[in-house]
Amino acid sequence: MQYKTIIHEMLQQRPQMREQLRKSRKLLPTLETYAHELKSSHEGWKKMLSQLRPGSDRTQIASEALEMAVKEMEDRLPSESPQGASEPLVLDAAMLFLRHRTSRA
Repeated sequence: MQYKTIIHEMLQQRPQMREQLRKSRKLLPTLETYAHELKSSHEGWKKMLSQLRPGSDRTQIASEALEMAVKEMEDRLPSESPQGASEPLVLDAAMLFLRHRTSRA
């Protein structure tokens, strides 16, 4: 599973955030952190769905779990700021998210 590729695509959809991360040289570490989060979420959803539907096809469960994990990640990632908003706010939101997720581990 190419979690980094999925996260990279999500960041491509957020050009302001991606550019701020790139300029501050935090794009790769952020990409890796988000990819790790996505992988953990995917594995968690697979485990939960397998327990809820013990006889189900593993491929179907994996696919559904990935859809759920991607949706969850999309909801957690900061959205693009409206036109005219300050770009550093996007980076601040991303860094706050990373600090919050890391502090739980």
